[in-house]
Amino acid sequence: MVWEQLLSLKRHGDTNKRIRKEQDEIRLGFEVDYDRIVFSSEFRSLQDKTQVIPMSKTDFVHTRLTHSLEVSVVARSLGRKVGQKLLEKYPYLNSIHGYEINDFGAIVAAAALAHDIGNPPFGHSGEKAIGEFFKSGKGRIFKDFLSEKEFQDFCTFEGNANGFKILTESREGRAGGLRLSYATLGAFMKYPKESLPAKPSNHICDKKFGIFQSELSQFEEVASELGLLTRSKNQGLSYTRHPLAYLVEAADDICYTIIDFEDGINLGLIQEEYALEFLINLVRKKIKKDKYASLITVQDRVSYLRALAIDTLINESVAIFMNNEDEILNGNLDKALLDFSSYKAQISDIIKISVSNVYQSKEVINKELAGFRVLSYLLEVYTRAVINQINDTLTSYDNLILKSLPESVSFKPNDLYFNLMSICSYISKLSDSNAILNYRRLTGHLTT
Repeated sequence: MVWEQLLSLKRHGDTNKRIRKEQDEIRLGFEVDYDRIVFSSEFRSLQDKTQVIPMSKTDFVHTRLTHSLEVSVVARSLGRKVGQKLLEKYPYLNSIHGYEINDFGAIVAAAALAHDIGNPPFGHSGEKAIGEFFKSGKGRIFKDFLSEKEFQDFCTFEGNANGFKILTESREGRAGGLRLSYATLGAFMKYPKESLPAKPSNHICDKKFGIFQSELSQFEEVASELGLLTRSKNQGLSYTRHPLAYLVEAADDICYTIIDFEDGINLGLIQEEYALEFLINLVRKKIKKDKYASLITVQDRVSYLRALAIDTLINESVAIFMNNEDEILNGNLDKALLDFSSYKAQISDIIKISVSNVYQSKEVINKELAGFRVLSYLLEVYTRAVINQINDTLTSYDNLILKSLPESVSFKPNDLYFNLMSICSYISKLSDSNAILNYRRLTGHLTT
């Protein structure tokens, strides 16, 4: 892979090549990507989607929106620092093509901003609820009417693949979805493969999947333009990562490791004394003792340590990326950047305490149970209407259900996969609160 191709400004529908030197410096193409994501309705819904604590009513607990914004900030720093070093290593990228340090930051920031845009309501339990409905619930009836890969898309419903769908899906009057640059779409794609085979290797690209069957052709076009290397074709379409996807992943890893831990402390799920010791072990060399001693509140102390920890991990991630750049460009780096971290033991300790005290707390589990019930019911009602429509056995209730859906939800005659995916995509875009409101409405619990 070569950087001048990986930094493509091309968008869906372009007939002429976009040249970096011809870009308007006031509003660059990669910065337009960021703006389009911010103004999308799918991004706005993240303000009421679970990050860790479902339906929390406290101000300082992160939602998917605040998490995405923070990941984007970290990603921008990672991109700029790596961009600076890459332009020093490959000066022709600037002198011949016109790329600047901030271009790298803008690409990674936009991709990171959108990294959770495809996640359903109620956090990762929302993904599991959709998957379980098809794998072992009432959605099993569709197995015999879909291809193996189509059915697998539903059984292991994946927020990353749904995110690519949201960013690129055409509908009437909006060809190409948000029409982001292909460089940003490439950086967004952490798992550039289809759903089967599920985990053909231990390579980081195979950890999950990132392409539904419905978007295969779109991604092949993006991959071809960017020059991504083909890892597999006959056994299941799979490509190498865009190198900047490693930075998007690192930004997410840094934020959920440190900030989810911070949420646990602020909620009282993790004891302050215990928690501060874990963070101090990560940033001991950087702490200014006088500064730290002057901080009175728990939140201020944690905030100070969090900032130092993020800065430490940003700088180390940049160094790891540059040390492995050749392997990344050849598609051979099979681990995430933080897997090479000298602080791996400290990161592991922090994640373990977050899992036991936060992710598996009764508050989280009880609300995830409610989320399972809500999404399973919505899927049951909407998919029954879809299958009855295909079979020409619509009831009056089914007609009302279909009429209640927004105009943006479209169906195709006799295309079960497309219609089921339309339902799943619609449900995935609901905020936590709207999913609950729909559930109450459909179960007759009318609200004023």
